[in-house]
Amino acid sequence: MVRMGKTSSSIYNINYHVVFCPKYRKPVLKGAVKEFIEETIKTVAEAKEFKILELKVMPDHIHLFVSAPPQFSPTAIVKMFKGITALRTFEKFPKLKQELWGGHLWSSSYYIGTAGHVSAETIQKYIEGNLNSSTV
Repeated sequence: MVRMGKTSSSIYNINYHVVFCPKYRKPVLKGAVKEFIEETIKTVAEAKEFKILELKVMPDHIHLFVSAPPQFSPTAIVKMFKGITALRTFEKFPKLKQELWGGHLWSSSYYIGTAGHVSAETIQKYIEGNLNSSTV
């Protein structure tokens, strides 16, 4: 089933697969830290009206499949999740800063991919069909 989102001015199906890692890919996302980060991600998503479709916190990386309204850029979404989780995690677990040199929880890089229910081929055929049948 396709999961559509809705704002006051749009209906959307925008889904992102995001992967990000702790600094130096250190396996620190375990136990209480893992649980806290999972809850923080869910809290951020709820506050921003994002829908978490899937979330998996591994010791050295996070997989997040999230649907977000069109007014949020992919970069802004990643920055929100990484920034808020880092701030709150270091507040709750101050000793974690000592384990990660430089005081940063997350690596500066990340992976992001988009996913929806319509393939590029379907969109191309739709556009070609509309252009071929229109009068210019």
